[in-house]
Amino acid sequence: MAAPTRLTGPTREHLDWPFFDDSHRTLAARLDAYTASAALSAIDHADTDRACRNLVRSLGEAGLLDAATGAGGTRAIDSREACLTRETLSWHDGLADFAFAMQGLGTGAVALSGTEELRRAVLPKAQSGEWIAAFALSEKDAGSDVAAMACAARRDGDHYVLDGEKTWISNGGIADVYTVFARTGEAPGTRGISTFVVYADDPGFSIAERIDVIAPHPLATIRFENCRIPADRLLGSPGEGFKIAMRTLDIFRASVAAAAIGFARRALDEALAHATDRPMFGARLSDLQLTQAAFGDMAAQIDAAALLTYRAAWRRDVQGLPTTKEAAMAKMVATENAQQVIDRALQMFGGRGVKSGEIVESLYREIRALRIYEGATEVQKLIIARELLKSAPPEKTHA
Repeated sequence: MAAPTRLTGPTREHLDWPFFDDSHRTLAARLDAYTASAALSAIDHADTDRACRNLVRSLGEAGLLDAATGAGGTRAIDSREACLTRETLSWHDGLADFAFAMQGLGTGAVALSGTEELRRAVLPKAQSGEWIAAFALSEKDAGSDVAAMACAARRDGDHYVLDGEKTWISNGGIADVYTVFARTGEAPGTRGISTFVVYADDPGFSIAERIDVIAPHPLATIRFENCRIPADRLLGSPGEGFKIAMRTLDIFRASVAAAAIGFARRALDEALAHATDRPMFGARLSDLQLTQAAFGDMAAQIDAAALLTYRAAWRRDVQGLPTTKEAAMAKMVATENAQQVIDRALQMFGGRGVKSGEIVESLYREIRALRIYEGATEVQKLIIARELLKSAPPEKTHA
C-alpha cells in the first residue's frame, strides 16, 4: 500500500480570483514559509497560555501581525490580508489562528478611535508580539443583546471608575491590554456605552474565573472593582462605544469566515487523502459514489463560502463601502458550511474520526465556537434582514 499523502498547506487556486493583487500573493508565500518552518511544530499545546504567548511572539517576529494591526497602526487594516492569514493559519493550527485574530480584534478599536498617544502606546507592542490584546464586550446577560450591558464607568475628575464583570473574554488572564466596553449613561440602550483601554496591571482589575472550552484557548471572566483609569484612555467620545464595537466587528467578522474556510479546507484535504488510501469493499473509499457525491458537496460549499468572504473583504478594501450585510453573509455561510464539511469528513474516518488527537476530531471541536462568537448565526440572519429592510422600497399607502 502506498504511503499516506503528507499534507503541506492549503490550496492557493483562489489567489487567481480578481479580489487579490500581487501583494496578497506575496503574503501567501510568506505565510507558507512561516508554516513550513519549525514555528508551529515547536509550540507545546499542553500549556495553552504559554502556547498562545509563544505564538503571538512568533507571529510578531515573523512580521505577520502587521495584517492584524495595520502594521502597528501605520496603515489601514487590509481585510483581505487578515482573511488570507486566518485561512492559512487555521488550516495548520487553530490556536495559531486564534492568537493572530485576537491581536487584531483586541486592538481594532484603538486603531479606529484611539488618540495618537494611545495608538503609539498600544499598537506597536501588539504588532511586535510584545503585548497580548483582548476585546471585552460580552457579559453574563449581555452577549448578543449588547443593550443589556451592566458593567459601568463613571467620570470622576480626570479619571473613569469601572465596576462590573465581562465574561467569555478571549485572552482573558494572559492579555496585557484590554479594550473594554462599559455603560456611561449618555442615553438609554446602546447609545449610552463607551469604550476604554484597560491595562492588566491597573488597580481594581482582576481575573474572576478562567473558563475551559472544547477547543482550548485562553478564556476568562474579568472583574472591575473601583478600577480607576485616566480619562484619556477613553476611545472616541462618550456614548460612541456601540458604534466603535460594530465598526471593529465589521472589519474582523469576514476574517472569522476565513478561519472557518481554513478549517473546512483542511477537513476536505484530510478526507481526500484518507478516502484515496482506505480499502473498502474490494476497492477504495474514494471509488464509492456516495463518497464522491460528498466531496462534490464539500468542495462547492467551501468555494461558495470563500467567494462570499473575499467579496466582503474586497468591497471594504477596494471599494471603501460598508460591508455589514456582506460580512454577516460571509460569516453565516462560511461557519455553517464548514461545520457540515467537517462533519462529513469525520464521518468518512469512521471510528478513527472521534479519536482524541486526530486532526478531524480537533477540527470538529474548533469549528463549533465559530458559529457563536462575534455574532451567532441567528444574529447574522437578523443583521442581514435589517440591512435589507433599510434599502427596501417605502411602504405604499392605500386609498
